[in-house]
Amino acid sequence: MPCVISSPSTDSGKTTLSLLLSCWAFSKGIKIQTFKVGPDYLDQQQLSSIGQPICRNLDIFLSGEEWVQESFFKHSSKYKFSLIEGAMGLFDGLGSTTYSSTADISKLLNAPIIFIVNARGQVASLLATIRGFRDFDSELSIVGIIFNNVNSDRHKKLIKEVFKNEDIEILGFLPSDSNITLSKANLGLISPMDNGKEIDVEYFANFAERNLDVFSLIKFLKSPQKKIINSVNFNDFKIHKSKPIAIAEDKIFHFQYPETKEFLNEIGIPLISWSIYDDEEIPDEASSLIIPGGFPEKYADHISNSTKSLNSLRKFRKNGFIYAECGGMMILGDCIKDENGNNHKMTGILPIRSKKSKLSVGYRYIEGLKDTPIIKQNQLIRGHEFHYWEIENNLTELVFGKAEDQKKLSSPWKIKSWKTEYKNEGFFDEKLHASWIHLHLPSSPEVAKNFIDATQISFSKNS
Repeated sequence: MPCVISSPSTDSGKTTLSLLLSCWAFSKGIKIQTFKVGPDYLDQQQLSSIGQPICRNLDIFLSGEEWVQESFFKHSSKYKFSLIEGAMGLFDGLGSTTYSSTADISKLLNAPIIFIVNARGQVASLLATIRGFRDFDSELSIVGIIFNNVNSDRHKKLIKEVFKNEDIEILGFLPSDSNITLSKANLGLISPMDNGKEIDVEYFANFAERNLDVFSLIKFLKSPQKKIINSVNFNDFKIHKSKPIAIAEDKIFHFQYPETKEFLNEIGIPLISWSIYDDEEIPDEASSLIIPGGFPEKYADHISNSTKSLNSLRKFRKNGFIYAECGGMMILGDCIKDENGNNHKMTGILPIRSKKSKLSVGYRYIEGLKDTPIIKQNQLIRGHEFHYWEIENNLTELVFGKAEDQKKLSSPWKIKSWKTEYKNEGFFDEKLHASWIHLHLPSSPEVAKNFIDATQISFSKNS
């Protein structure tokens, strides 16, 4: 079975190690199917940017155990080698629990763990750390360890001495090197789609060969050849006639799961890319529009000057169905206030302004307040948030909207996180759904059906 790359905490080097192995394999003509634990868009984009197959997310909370298993075996079986990059520390899951943690994924898939540990300023203490994680859960198997920030032969020699009687394989020592340090911003790694530092595949591959026991590691990357039957029958969703759905996708908007587009294509819905960054108009043939999350705050001035795109959105609002997540919702508001306090005009479709706030991140329990295009009354689903912006206030007047449109808007659902109270969130009417919440449509058949019905109703009304 392929291994899970995990660590005691975040920022220990999991993504760097995953990239090192992927780049080394690429340099040898070897394809590796990568996976990322949790609802992470940025690490996933890095791992998808170096010529390897698209990285896939594995998330028990969002998608359920059955879907995680299906996705893992379906995609890993296509290639000889695979690896799973964990999230946060090994046991960190929902709230204070281990539920949906990297450890849960490891046990669900029966995958051994390769640990990477920041060794800076430590020698004997490293043994206590490893023993503690190894003994915390006897169902897990930590089969190998890699030490990060080991910058001298003496440090390396002392660590080997400490671990000489341990039944665990040392698979490498990584020295500090700014050339393999990944660019970061306030949400994590900078996306390669957002002008992040491009991965130097050749340098990463050579670095891996010099500092990792790659030929011992490769034995922990062999893919299972287990075939699994999908629990979701896509034929139940097949569409015989459908207008295309436009999707905003460019350097501004790129927080989306690849499975969403694959799912919509598989059931027969054509998709068209639409770029606000390039100031494009929404294609006339589109009956519905998806605006995923991204970084509209970073490009707020650019968006406000993309008059063709914004006017196209206002026009589309009259007839088409709009589904917007997080950053997508922000551009439907009246304006975005940047970190310098400058207001940048958006579409004015929603009665909101957005401004910088504290981080809102984590899993969300969701309950429908009424029947909407995405959720039905009392329906229970799951999602996640991932943003630093907040709604400043609801406006009494809309610049481009109409007062009667504003009155029709209400919250589609109430949401809560770990041990908090429910609160109403988002906006909807029969032709719009906008929220801070990210959903994983392909693994939630009921929500996917609601979404598809909304796009088809829009199509039938406009055809």
